[in-house]
Amino acid sequence: MDPSELDGESRKINKPKYSKFTQQELPACKPLLTPGIVITAFSLIGVLFVPIGIASLFASQQIVELVDRYDISCVPVDDKIGFIQNSNIDKTCTVNLTVPKYMKSPIHVYYQISNFYQNHRRYVKSRNDKQLLYKNVHLGIECDPESHAAGGAPIVPCGLVAWSLFNDTYTVKVNGETVEVNKKDIAWKSDKNNKFGNDIYPSNFQKGSLIGGAKLNESIPLSEQEDLIVWMRTAALPTFRKLYGRIEKDIMANDNITVVIQNNYNTYSIGGSKAVVLSTASWIGGRNNFIGITYLTVGGLCLSLALGFTILYMVKRSYFQDPWRPLVHVMEQR
Repeated sequence: MDPSELDGESRKINKPKYSKFTQQELPACKPLLTPGIVITAFSLIGVLFVPIGIASLFASQQIVELVDRYDISCVPVDDKIGFIQNSNIDKTCTVNLTVPKYMKSPIHVYYQISNFYQNHRRYVKSRNDKQLLYKNVHLGIECDPESHAAGGAPIVPCGLVAWSLFNDTYTVKVNGETVEVNKKDIAWKSDKNNKFGNDIYPSNFQKGSLIGGAKLNESIPLSEQEDLIVWMRTAALPTFRKLYGRIEKDIMANDNITVVIQNNYNTYSIGGSKAVVLSTASWIGGRNNFIGITYLTVGGLCLSLALGFTILYMVKRSYFQDPWRPLVHVMEQR
């Protein structure tokens, strides 16, 4: 066979089937950005964003938030690391707060930690997600040094993330009366149902030579250990808050809140800090002025540009009536 004929046959075989998509012949929108379209677009964005920004800021300002850092006040000695590591010392302390204005339930109780890098690559990778969901999962080196107990049995859950579980406890009293802090449904439902097994139970946890944070009840499956589930959704920033529970009771203005704290968690070795936070919520969540300020800034900028373009158009109307005039003007200059 003639090689040229073979090449022709190959070209026919390799030739793609004709379609408007492969030949880039699909219809396309090619708008001409006239002054009227530009001014209208900026005006619409501004008119839409400014009310959203005002509503977001107003909702954020209505949130009542009480924050008290207790890691310093709860340690009465200079040797803070030695104090927190001594298991024979009673680490109970109290924090007193005065409510500035009415707090509508549910009131969210958070713990806030600073200078704790949960986003560190080594820390984030120190876990085995399959082990949290399935039985008899083989552990590699990903969980070291918290992968196997002294006898060689696997630790469930393994890894540094679970090992460092927050273990301070809060008891809240309002005007001297203890109120319940509801710790049910504090974790994401998707995490409970899809990431933690309802037939996987903790075993050999916090029983090695290295003792980290909180212990787990070995009779409760991981899918119901909501403190663990909340903690293992690692934070992106070194200062973060995690939900501890909710108070299902309104608190009035000028009420006195006493938080009895078991100060167990060691943030002193890493130079971190701890705080307890009581906060209400709104339709945008917790207090966050950034969203409202961002919407107001973008909306105000768009309205300013729309006004500027309108003035420019009114002054230079004859110049903008012919869309090709700028190009003609450039060609004339040449």
